[in-house]
Amino acid sequence: DNISVLGPGHGDQACGETGDGRMLEPEQLAALIHAHFTSKLFQGKKILITAGSTLEMIDPVRGITNLSSGKMGFAIARIASDMGAEVTLIHGNTTLEPPANLISKHASNAAAMYQAVMQDIGTQDIFISVAAVADYSPSETSAHKIKKAEDTITLTLTRNKDILAEVASMQNPPFCVGFAAETQDLLNLAEKKRRAKKLPLLAANLVSESMGLDHATLTLLDDTGSHPLHSASKAVLATELLNHIHHMIN
Repeated sequence: DNISVLGPGHGDQACGETGDGRMLEPEQLAALIHAHFTSKLFQGKKILITAGSTLEMIDPVRGITNLSSGKMGFAIARIASDMGAEVTLIHGNTTLEPPANLISKHASNAAAMYQAVMQDIGTQDIFISVAAVADYSPSETSAHKIKKAEDTITLTLTRNKDILAEVASMQNPPFCVGFAAETQDLLNLAEKKRRAKKLPLLAANLVSESMGLDHATLTLLDDTGSHPLHSASKAVLATELLNHIHHMIN
């Protein structure tokens, strides 16, 4: 009869037992209802998405990281799943709960994220690289906490592998989408990055208008030019980005 049943949830029951039988939480119901009525533009497609920041350890208590929250990548993963895609989300360090109904993997540093992506990329139709992966990591990691002694210390950093560039240069790459977060000269620097990595599509934003925030402003860059998106929630921007991807691949 074309009826969908949502739930039951699992957990503590009013009767004192634990198991299936709870009503789903309102947020879960809202997300499932949204997914039910979302057009299945990516039905049958596999999409791999990276999100969040990486942490490159200096010693057991210190590391090099950045302020990426993972909100944009998680929003894209959720909306892509709602649109019918089989989504694999590889996320770095974030406080966010991975969306339901998709494959989620944690990769704490750049090397782990590289390995996780390369393990799955061969079967993917689309790769959306949203994660803020560290460009460099310490050449050596101390096994013990570095004690305060000298007035200055020197760290030697080694350049990490460029995951997006390597995927885009594969013999038969998936449709690759990159992200560029800049502090100045946004469109010029983002377009240089897109052309250097030979990407069909890149989403550009200013750090001050996106990183760690619930709302953002994006500009999409492809071979036809730039396509500015109005400031909106990251869920709305994720939807517009995925619609643009669908238009390009079809």
